[in-house]
Amino acid sequence: MSTDLSIDQIIAAVQDLDGSLVVAPAVGDADFPELAWGDAFFYYAPDGQLPRTVQPYGTVVTKNYPDDTGSDLDPAGRWRVNVHVGRAAYRELTGGDGGAEHDGTGAAAIDPATPDVVLPHPVYGSAGWIAVVNPGPATAGTVLRLLRAAHEAARARFERRR
Repeated sequence: MSTDLSIDQIIAAVQDLDGSLVVAPAVGDADFPELAWGDAFFYYAPDGQLPRTVQPYGTVVTKNYPDDTGSDLDPAGRWRVNVHVGRAAYRELTGGDGGAEHDGTGAAAIDPATPDVVLPHPVYGSAGWIAVVNPGPATAGTVLRLLRAAHEAARARFERRR
C-alpha cells in the first residue's frame, strides 16, 4: 500500500469493520442533497439501515461546504477525512480544547488547508472532531486507527441504547 491514503482505501477499511454502514451518495442520488454527492458518511448500523437519530462517526468530504471553506477542498484532488474522536483524544491529538484557533503549542494556528496533518476540525473541533486533508505518510496509520476507534465507540453507544 502506498503511504498516501486514498478515499477508496478509507471506505474499504471502514466497510471491513463489523456492523459498518458507509453511505456514499453519488451524483444524481435523489435521496440525498446535492451537496452530499461524492462524499462518504460512516455509521455503526448492524442492521444495514441508515440511522435517523445519530450522526456519523466519520466522513470524507470532497468539496467546500458553505460554512466550511478553510480546508480549500474545491481544487481537484483535495479532500478531507473527519473523525469524531471525543474530547479527551482530541486534546491528545491537537493539544487543544476543541477550538481551531491554535496549534496546541501557543503558536499561530496551522493553516486548515495543510495536507497530511491531524488538525482540529474547522467547524466541529469543539465537539471532539479532527480533520486530515489528503492523508499521506505522516497520518495514514493514525487516520485508520482513529476510524477504527470511532467505529468501536459508535458500537458501544449503540449497545448502551439497546
